[in-house]
Amino acid sequence: MKLYYHPVSTTSRPILLFAAEAGIELEYQVVDLFTGEQYKPEYAQVNPSCQVPVLDDGDFRLTESSAILKYLADKIGSPAYPKDPRRRARVNERMDWFNTGFYRDFSYGFVYPQIFPFMRRPDDKVQAGTIAWGRDKALFWLKVLDGSLLGAGNRYLCGNETSLADYLGAMMAVSGEAIGIDYANYPNIARWLGAMKALKNWPKVNEAFYKYVVEPNKGKDFLRL
Repeated sequence: MKLYYHPVSTTSRPILLFAAEAGIELEYQVVDLFTGEQYKPEYAQVNPSCQVPVLDDGDFRLTESSAILKYLADKIGSPAYPKDPRRRARVNERMDWFNTGFYRDFSYGFVYPQIFPFMRRPDDKVQAGTIAWGRDKALFWLKVLDGSLLGAGNRYLCGNETSLADYLGAMMAVSGEAIGIDYANYPNIARWLGAMKALKNWPKVNEAFYKYVVEPNKGKDFLRL
């Protein structure tokens, strides 16, 4: 199986981490997002949406991080994606929660416009309004994540064992570190991310993220939570 990915990509890293932790062997093909390789005709034939990740499994091609995670987990019968209908539905629910409201508002509405020049709005007033709106939305989602989805009783998103939802959600939440968010005001999120960071392959998988995104932005003046 071949995975088209980028090591900084928020949606690629959940697959990299899960595959490493589960012992799934993949062939890795970097798509250089920094140079716009994803928009070249050659890659557009792989994924017309011009995004990573993409998984090739023989004559079967699959896009979207969440779908790829579920496919890989099913192939190996991973407990991270339970067979029991209700437990599986809960994992699906959490993954959908991150993929819709949280990722849209926290990452694309608040974090990314502050750190990626290509996502900055061309007008300063529009930029400020975008970030302020995103911050308000992010505060809501973080409150739900900390108090309801995690709470004091859950080590992970779906109980006391890691699930696919943790692999997906943790990469989205940790993006906040790029603008200096430490989650001190959200103890359950901080505890959960601490547990994910303790996974054996977390440092290696996130090495490029910290090197090329977090470190260059240290000390900069961002709007924070």
